[in-house]
Amino acid sequence: MIAKLIKPEIEELIDKKNWREIKETINDVPAVDVGELLEDLDEETALLVFRLIEKRKASDVFSHLHPDTGAALLNQFTSQQVRDIIGGLPPDDRAAFLEELPGHLVQMIMNNLSPAELNEVKILLGYPEYSVGRIMTPKYVKIKRDWTIERSMLHIRKWGKSAETINVIYVVDERERLIDDITLNKLILADPEITISLLMDEKFVALNVMDDQEEAVKALSKYDRVALPVVDSDGVLVGIVTADDVFDVAEEETTEDMQLMAGMEALDDYYSNTSIKEMIKKRIGWLLVLFIGQLFTTTALGAYEDIIAKAVFLSLFIPMIISSGGNSGSQAATLIIRALSTDDITIDDWKKVFKREMLSGLYLGGLVAVFGFFVLISWAFATGQKIDNVLMLSSLAISLSLLAVIIFGNILGSMLPFLLTKMGFDPAVTSAPFVSTLSDVTGILIYFSIAIAILNGVIF
Repeated sequence: MIAKLIKPEIEELIDKKNWREIKETINDVPAVDVGELLEDLDEETALLVFRLIEKRKASDVFSHLHPDTGAALLNQFTSQQVRDIIGGLPPDDRAAFLEELPGHLVQMIMNNLSPAELNEVKILLGYPEYSVGRIMTPKYVKIKRDWTIERSMLHIRKWGKSAETINVIYVVDERERLIDDITLNKLILADPEITISLLMDEKFVALNVMDDQEEAVKALSKYDRVALPVVDSDGVLVGIVTADDVFDVAEEETTEDMQLMAGMEALDDYYSNTSIKEMIKKRIGWLLVLFIGQLFTTTALGAYEDIIAKAVFLSLFIPMIISSGGNSGSQAATLIIRALSTDDITIDDWKKVFKREMLSGLYLGGLVAVFGFFVLISWAFATGQKIDNVLMLSSLAISLSLLAVIIFGNILGSMLPFLLTKMGFDPAVTSAPFVSTLSDVTGILIYFSIAIAILNGVIF
């Protein structure tokens, strides 16, 4: 928001070449907003403005830039500037940024990092992609259980400035294994002469370095923490994950799920940075799959061609029938996918969910069926049609079809996420278009099967 407000002002100052006022303006604006501003400027102007940013703030601004913009700026930096900017990034941000860069820029950056910074990057990049190890930072403060509060506070004052956060201080044993965490306010309020062990309860939550990043999102949300410690398989403290890193992961996961549920592959980059060619590549696969699925719908309709010829009016209600099943299935799929992603339910709860959705489908389908029956009768009466046995039986067939397809849609939409999860796939691919396509085919089969059973001997 701030970036949009100051953009016209900055552009006007650039036209006037008033670099002093530009410098004063951008250094009074939060780093994230300066980053947004640079994204909207052309490459040459962005470089000029970036060089006006105070040195202590430059790395923070750089961390908020898209990798493409950052790469364009890096190509214009001197070796010293690269060392200052990249070296000032938090280790986890530095590793994440390097992943997105072309090889020659990665090599240039690695050549300009200090041995300690280079070692940190190599460690983080050595963990599997999308693991907690990739987003953790080694910048934290640790203390020992036999230290006094006074000694611990001196240690915190010495090393706290370089830490990502000091809200929580971590206690390790002689083998660097995590044994507890203590909030800073407890240390501040404690008697300086007592030892850390007297404040410990040895109750803490930690992530494993090999956990999926989604586990970090869930854990920080569940325990309402701004940071969580990360340990290896031996319980050794190797880093911490902070809320700001997790927010980025949560945004990426939510975006990916939304795109999958729309019936397409997840984009590798922001929409605005994705080429039309890449967009087509991501979308065409599912479009073809769904098209083939609709061919089955046409085939199902063809199987009842003779029935439709004898009772053309039945075809008028096909869209209503199949859309009701698709809508109920999409609702159920969305609810279950979200419940699975938030750990509200697990894959072992499928029987419980089956019963709930069967009962929900029965109630929902029953209400829609009764409503539909009276709407059809009222519609016939309003249009002057004769209220006879054929009309009543036809309305009954349509109503029962609504009941059946909604029940089936509920079951299909709720069970597919479990099936895909069991098979190792992302349940988000049971998207609304996918569920709707399956519901279309089964809806036609259900509709005409019920119609034939009820109207056989009456119309056919």
